[in-house]
Amino acid sequence: MDVNLVLRSTRVITPEGTRPASIAVSGGTIAAVLPYDAEVPAGARLEDVGDDVVLPGLVDTHVHVNDPGRTEWEGFWTATRAAAAGGITTLLDMPLNSLPPTTTVENLRVKQEVARAKAHVDVGFWGGALPDNVKDLRPLHDAGVFGFKCFLSPSGVEEFPELDQEQLATSLAEISGFDGLMIVHAEDPHHLAAAPQRSGGAYADFLASRPRDAENTAIENLINQARRLNARVHVLHLSSSDALPVLAAAKAEGVKVTVESCPHFLTLTAEEIPDGATEFKCCPPIREAVNQDALWQGLADGTIDCVVSDHSPSTTDLKTPDFASAWGGISSLQLGLPAIWTEARRRGFDLTDVVRWMSEGPARLAGLTRKGAIEAGRDADFAVLDPEATFTVDPAELQHRNRITAYAGKTLNGVVTSTWLRGERIADHGTLAEPSGRLLERNN
Repeated sequence: MDVNLVLRSTRVITPEGTRPASIAVSGGTIAAVLPYDAEVPAGARLEDVGDDVVLPGLVDTHVHVNDPGRTEWEGFWTATRAAAAGGITTLLDMPLNSLPPTTTVENLRVKQEVARAKAHVDVGFWGGALPDNVKDLRPLHDAGVFGFKCFLSPSGVEEFPELDQEQLATSLAEISGFDGLMIVHAEDPHHLAAAPQRSGGAYADFLASRPRDAENTAIENLINQARRLNARVHVLHLSSSDALPVLAAAKAEGVKVTVESCPHFLTLTAEEIPDGATEFKCCPPIREAVNQDALWQGLADGTIDCVVSDHSPSTTDLKTPDFASAWGGISSLQLGLPAIWTEARRRGFDLTDVVRWMSEGPARLAGLTRKGAIEAGRDADFAVLDPEATFTVDPAELQHRNRITAYAGKTLNGVVTSTWLRGERIADHGTLAEPSGRLLERNN
């Protein structure tokens, strides 16, 4: 065993729990998790991080990078720097908001070529399911996308139209034929159309325009389709806690459904959003505190499988004070870990829970068998966190291309002191190394 690095801490989070340990790294892979005071092999470099906690690198399976085509919104260089600064070592890019969208193999290759030299962390890609690209789904699967995203209501960009129920069934039948995964923006268009639509800066009006029933109905319909077709489906960015009992029952029945939520739904509440503050706008929306409490219960009991960012940035000018016309999306890629840790510790959870939600769970969703845990045979991807330290969010210090965020001015717990990708330090107290991320493909 040619060990070249030993990373040592009094607090290492492993699948067996948190303990003092020395992590031996060989060729970018975890060779062994050794006792804390294990002898350092000859020729290996020791990095002792003291009492900082070593977590497996986070995996964010829901990121809108927008590159190429809308790179003024975000890009692979800035997005992956933000990820590295926030302890994320792997991200999966969503198929829309870039031009072209990832809906054909040719478009996938364009996006991969753009990302290749800019990736500070490992990057994989979702494909897109549109009304007219069923023929492209299997080729995209064979080309290595991790699954397929669809919308059940308008996406907000004309090049990525939604699926109706018949089109959803057609795409699901095709995808289930090769045991692929469909990930779904689940809001029912009929409920949205029936909801009151008012322009202006009142957050209460915007919230009323995206009712819980829209999510609940869409999720019920999706579960019915998944059950009938024996398809694997994943509910994106769950906002309505009303859907949790239906999801839990479907899981218990054996329906192949998984669920994610996001830091903004778990840490921000409708009651605190000022009128005109469209940096808080997202679809589905941030809901009330009582709804948030129920989402945390869904995390605790395992109904919600993972927590990912849904980082969906835009230029500042698109965040107009009118909630009806402002771009909907929360920029949070760099801040997800401290945001969740701040609220989790307040609610009595610990960092092993955070790892389960933000590293292990997303890795399992995407089938990333080398990611998501500190154990022999996995990639040597680590986030080193000082969980007791606090900081106040200053947008000017973020790596995002457009530094507008709903977390501005908030004091958060947990400072990422360093991030490691395959045994190499890629972020060190806010200083970023040159890009060394790889492009990932499914089962590769």
